[in-house]
Amino acid sequence: MEFSPPRAWAEIDLSALRHNFLLAREKSGGQDVMAVVKANAYGHGVKNVVQALEDLKPTFYGVANVAEARELKAILPSAKIYLLGAANQLEYREIIREGFIACVSNMEELTEFAILAKSARKKVVLHIAVDTGMGRGGFLPESSEFQEAISFSHSNVEIEGIGSHCPASDEDETFTRRQYQEFESLVSKRFKYRHLANSAGLLHYKSESLNLVRPGLMLYGCSPLPDYQSLLKPAMKLCSRVSLVRGVPKGHGISYGRTYITTRDTKIAIIGIGYADGILRSMSKRNPQVLINGQRASIIGRITMDQIIVDITDMTDCKTGDEVELFGSNILVSEVAHQADTIPWEIFTGIAPRVERVLV
Repeated sequence: MEFSPPRAWAEIDLSALRHNFLLAREKSGGQDVMAVVKANAYGHGVKNVVQALEDLKPTFYGVANVAEARELKAILPSAKIYLLGAANQLEYREIIREGFIACVSNMEELTEFAILAKSARKKVVLHIAVDTGMGRGGFLPESSEFQEAISFSHSNVEIEGIGSHCPASDEDETFTRRQYQEFESLVSKRFKYRHLANSAGLLHYKSESLNLVRPGLMLYGCSPLPDYQSLLKPAMKLCSRVSLVRGVPKGHGISYGRTYITTRDTKIAIIGIGYADGILRSMSKRNPQVLINGQRASIIGRITMDQIIVDITDMTDCKTGDEVELFGSNILVSEVAHQADTIPWEIFTGIAPRVERVLV
């Protein structure tokens, strides 16, 4: 049985993913790389991303929680899976049983993992998290607990690494350089893995003593620092189609609330995508644009759940069925995020499941 093509779809460029991963390795100076694939690989499809990167041998895959770790292990049983966020106590037994790698922020967590691992007759691999400014978790460096943790020894616990997180590497260079210095002064090379850098960190800052980087956003072709965008290749192109072309007269209202009134006889295109697909309604106020047949055209009126309306009066060519690019190589996701008064991370992860992912 033949099915109709999708109204909205996201093309995932696997070669772009590979290019960006290799760039992360190069810019880090050849350090080990943890590919951050949480939130369904930033909306790109975790299975797609893992299968595209596996032969490039990421040292770890970073996920947000046990549910994501479970899904990833089903796709790639041999993966070393690192839980980026704090685990809760109800997850400890599964972490130990399945061999996931967790980070710990206090001695209570560390001790509980040791007790449960001994009871299960297994070894659990952990990393010590250090709070150097994020405030979200980790041992405070000046605390006695931190000293206790880095000297902790238990036959069922392997403390394999130590890490912290950059809260402002794309916004505050002075703070971040100080943070790097502080973290480097804390870590010992007796830890197999020593990590701090996210995408902005590895693109813009260098370290001689750290040896693992955690690229997330840049893997998907978006740089948190505009100066480095030209080095990356966008991995997602969000597309739809023109559903209807029609004309409306001068003085005609457009979309809910009639916030836009035409100032001339206007030719419009209705596009089959809306905020239920991930095109944020908040963009409506900032003159967002789409690309049709190589030409930019403005979205007018409020973005609705399933459709947007575009002014094509001045376009030379536009007809029903034409492909529309919402973002990709021509309109960067960072531009879309700015129009929505948000960040690229939210745009990527907000692309709805009903938007079909198509591998290119």
